[in-house]
Amino acid sequence: MTQPVKTPHLTVRDLRTIGVEIPMKFPLGTSRSVLSKAPLLLIDLETEEGITGRAYLWCYLRDALPAVASILNAVKEATKGERLAPVDLWSKLSQRFALIGVEGVVRMAMAGFDVAIWDALSTAAGLPLASYVGSAPKPVRAYNSCGLGRQHNPQSLADEAEKLLERGFGAVKLRLGYETLKDDLIAVHAVKKRIPANVTLMVDYNQGLSLADALERGRALDQEGLYWFEEPIRHDDYAGAAKLARELAIPIQIGENFSETRQMAAAIAVGAADYVMPDLERIGG
Repeated sequence: MTQPVKTPHLTVRDLRTIGVEIPMKFPLGTSRSVLSKAPLLLIDLETEEGITGRAYLWCYLRDALPAVASILNAVKEATKGERLAPVDLWSKLSQRFALIGVEGVVRMAMAGFDVAIWDALSTAAGLPLASYVGSAPKPVRAYNSCGLGRQHNPQSLADEAEKLLERGFGAVKLRLGYETLKDDLIAVHAVKKRIPANVTLMVDYNQGLSLADALERGRALDQEGLYWFEEPIRHDDYAGAAKLARELAIPIQIGENFSETRQMAAAIAVGAADYVMPDLERIGG
């Protein structure tokens, strides 16, 4: 591993945002809602030195776009004229928002700003971000989750699974949480029957089950050769997740709702998961 390069001197000049909605190829049905458009907040961080750092936030709800944009405006007012130093600015903003709390839309806004800072710094250095922080670009395994939402047509699910593999993906993720375990298994079997045996399949419940239901469905899923059982219960029930990890064979996946690294540390400490998947816009800078 190489050493990190010297940090360029850049100064905050302006922070601009624009909200957009991108139609999704496949409506995404989860145990919580159905998404047909992706509400994204685009962020441009302009510096006095002429470098622009860019980022975006997936805001889930259209109504959340102006709320996050408003917090980013407050971020701009608090940091204008400051040098781009990610750790220092995160600390300054954490103090600025301490009374309301670095959670929810505040944390998302700060995370988007942080990503834009890193983008500006690596752009100014003329390097990919991985190289800028002392690592190197390398292949990363990826799965396709741009589909396979909950629906009541197993044939359509199987068709979607096949289409998600068209660009060379070797893994796909299926949303479950139907009214009954039987319906969950029908969906799993429909997809497994269509995809090649060497394709990895994981399932996501989007926090839709009680602990008792998660144990029941998890024991049934133990027999299906799935890669992981994602967020079966409330995201911050680490004791419940630890019980699932102990009692089920299927690996437990949590983490996209971690708020800053302290929550990830707490989850790991109690054995709440076999895999963790932090979401940058939620875990923070």
